[in-house]
Amino acid sequence: MKRFAFAALAAISFGLPAFAGPQFVDETGFAVSGYDVVAYRSLEQVGVGQQQPAGVPGRADITAEFNGAKFAFASEENRAKFLENPAHFAPQYDGHCAYGVSKGGKVPGNPNLWRIVDDRLYLNITKNVVGFWEEDIPGNINLAEGNWPGIEPKDASGNTIPNFTSSAPES
Repeated sequence: MKRFAFAALAAISFGLPAFAGPQFVDETGFAVSGYDVVAYRSLEQVGVGQQQPAGVPGRADITAEFNGAKFAFASEENRAKFLENPAHFAPQYDGHCAYGVSKGGKVPGNPNLWRIVDDRLYLNITKNVVGFWEEDIPGNINLAEGNWPGIEPKDASGNTIPNFTSSAPES
């Protein structure tokens, strides 16, 4: 009888919506340290082992809310694109370091250490970590996807991003 009740409870819970964990928000008060998540789609990507171009800072007067966080944008056009499909533009793992998630941790992502893989935005924390991430991007994504359900509901990291100075988006 207990097994039946447990099975029924489990089946019901799969039909409930999943609640997203908190986005990583640093001292700027913005997700992704105030960088424009839509702008990454227009930046030229480089090959594995090469540093991506820096992200584009957003503006404090052009914002939108998603997943409990405020996102900043460099233009009204980018905000409009974001509002059409925020989940498409928001970084994976609530803006936390993708490699960290693959290792079972939840640490901040640096908006200047990014990569779009299979049309999804991933951030990492340091240049050294990017090297580990790039050794096996598909394998690391697979590990992170497996770890994320257990990590997601935990509080967002309060750590600072090493070697990154963020400033609030400008008006």
